[in-house]
Amino acid sequence: MGMTHREYLWGDRIYGCSKCHTHLAAIESMVSRAFTGQHGRAYLFDKVVNVITGGPAERTMTTGLHTVRDIYCCKCGTTLGWKYDRAYETSQRYKEGKFILERNLLVDVEI
Repeated sequence: MGMTHREYLWGDRIYGCSKCHTHLAAIESMVSRAFTGQHGRAYLFDKVVNVITGGPAERTMTTGLHTVRDIYCCKCGTTLGWKYDRAYETSQRYKEGKFILERNLLVDVEI
């Protein structure tokens, strides 16, 4: 097993893993701040890097049934949130392919 290649982001504000500061997302890819995760506030992003996805699971959330995959930091393995694979409610389909990152598990990274 070799070293994992990590992508570094540029932008006005970069969010990273709270444990190892690996770059995860730029503020420019944030879709919404109006989400709730397992540990409180969460953000919805179009693009997230340096994560590993788990297997698919169906979960009933406040907005209905979704197929999601937990996402983990590729460096330290911390669970950071999840990726939406499928939304069963038509009004929630905009989430498909997007990522939830939990605010309590993020830090602002200096570039």
